[in-house]
Amino acid sequence: MELPVDTPLQMLNLLKFKETVAETGRTGEAQYKAYMKAAMPFIQGSNAKVIFYGVPKFTVIGPEVLEWDKVLIVEYATKADFINMVTNPDYPAHMRTLALADARLIFCEPFLT
Repeated sequence: MELPVDTPLQMLNLLKFKETVAETGRTGEAQYKAYMKAAMPFIQGSNAKVIFYGVPKFTVIGPEVLEWDKVLIVEYATKADFINMVTNPDYPAHMRTLALADARLIFCEPFLT
């Protein structure tokens, strides 16, 4: 939170879905889709954009077993845009939590030469 980042940054999301979400009866993937639909107005309202959302197919370097079901990269104009979005009391973070068995959210800052 204290990093002085006033430039665009990317948040790398590695996502592993639950088989079934007990609270909703949906699959984790269906629950995450509902989360993305609910979260999209917040993403767009924070001047962010989805750079990539897709399925990892195979590992080129690393373990052969794929750990993640989906990969999502969202770019924010500033760190403040991200923080303001996720701290908004109406942001549907609980829907994301319900969907996931495991996840990584990795803050990435562009490397400028």
